[in-house]
Amino acid sequence: MSEDEQSGFLAKVIGPKKRWRAYKARVKELPESRRAAVEAIERYLMHFVPTDGDSNASMFEDLADLFEQAAADGTPMREIVGEDPVEFADAFAQNYAEGGYVPARAKKQLTEALARAEEAEVTAGDTAGDTAGGTAGGTAGGTAGGTA
Repeated sequence: MSEDEQSGFLAKVIGPKKRWRAYKARVKELPESRRAAVEAIERYLMHFVPTDGDSNASMFEDLADLFEQAAADGTPMREIVGEDPVEFADAFAQNYAEGGYVPARAKKQLTEALARAEEAEVTAGDTAGDTAGGTAGGTAGGTAGGTA
């Protein structure tokens, strides 16, 4: 069975493994605070029911596109997600999913994770400092610091 075949539970939920791995590699290249924000939104979006694996893969790829472009432009995170990250994630997911139940705990975790990421962004200067060097600024952080 090839990696591009949509079989098994993971492929049905997140799409082909190859696309998922490419998405994760892109996220890993983001500046650390942006990566933390994307990973928090990703965890939250897992509560939604995708219309199919391709839609779900597209959703995560579009999320990476959004944060890559914002990092390149030096756009602060709050300009991307607004004051309410839960509202942002819900609206974002509506374009790709049929719906889902998101526990209050997950909403709280997303809000807290984005607040920490924003604080890290301000402290590290990720909005402008890391974008001058392209993705190099994102890899300098590498695996330091967890986001779970």
